[in-house]
Amino acid sequence: MRYWWVNQNQTYKQEVLGGYLWSPKTKANGARNPFYEFMREVSPGDVVFSFCDTEIKAIGIAQSNAYEAPKPLEFGKVGAYWDLVGWRVDVRFSKLVTPIRPAAHINVLRPYLAEKYAPLRSNGHGQQSTYLTQLSDSLGDLLVALIGTEGRMIVQAARVEDFSSSIPNIGQVIWEEHQLSAVQEDDRLMATEKQSIVLARRGQGLFRQRVSSVERVCRITRVSQPEYLRASHSKPWRDSNNEERLNGENGLLLTPDVDLLFDRGFISFEDNGNVLVSPVADRTAMSKMGLTEELLGNVGAFSQGQRTFLQFHRESVFLEAKVVKP
Repeated sequence: MRYWWVNQNQTYKQEVLGGYLWSPKTKANGARNPFYEFMREVSPGDVVFSFCDTEIKAIGIAQSNAYEAPKPLEFGKVGAYWDLVGWRVDVRFSKLVTPIRPAAHINVLRPYLAEKYAPLRSNGHGQQSTYLTQLSDSLGDLLVALIGTEGRMIVQAARVEDFSSSIPNIGQVIWEEHQLSAVQEDDRLMATEKQSIVLARRGQGLFRQRVSSVERVCRITRVSQPEYLRASHSKPWRDSNNEERLNGENGLLLTPDVDLLFDRGFISFEDNGNVLVSPVADRTAMSKMGLTEELLGNVGAFSQGQRTFLQFHRESVFLEAKVVKP
């Protein structure tokens, strides 16, 4: 369990009522924003302090890791934002009966504020540029103590909660269903093309055939029996155009456990074949799957075409914040 602070001055009602956090992936100019990047390292069970209008008004418990999802409809006036894709974390928020005002406790809080990425200024006012930032355990524990019984009850309940049955990636499921409908309704596509594109979403049909002409075994486990392998997109189906959805170099043959980890962004690959493991991946669970450190070394270099798609995976799926840690 880790502690996070989210500034929700503009989106408090939408996010708390809707049960999520959402941020763009980058600034408007395309540059990385550390307070958006931090979304990639939230895990189920983490505690989120919701700050709005100078007060901590709610405490949230993360229900998912971060995942790609369109900008929520309720953020705007009209129209769906299917083309504006950012990071989403599903969160169960509890509004506080007695909110606290951090500025009133700044003399106690100030010694625990980090020099970098702190959510508050030294006078107790919120940092306007901050969206989401991680707090130290000491600062998180202190905030819980200041909130009192309400805060302790919420956090203690989260410590013993089982998150394995949570419905994963709700926003992503809705997004993909929208895209499936768009494929089915596209009059420019022949029926056979539609079928191939739809089957590719599950790693079947023409897409699997093309991946199998490039890859022969699971890169990590070395399993080669076709019946034990899944064709997994490097640049996800939801992010790809129809040509990319059927491109054999946009895929890897992976055993089911490895496919799940790759699809959810817990592992990725460098161009030279080095395996990347997300800081939020459960190493113990991976070991129980048989994915030992020995297997998570180098799996062999990828082709130039594969590297293009793997770059997208590292930048837009892999769960690791690209920031300079304090």
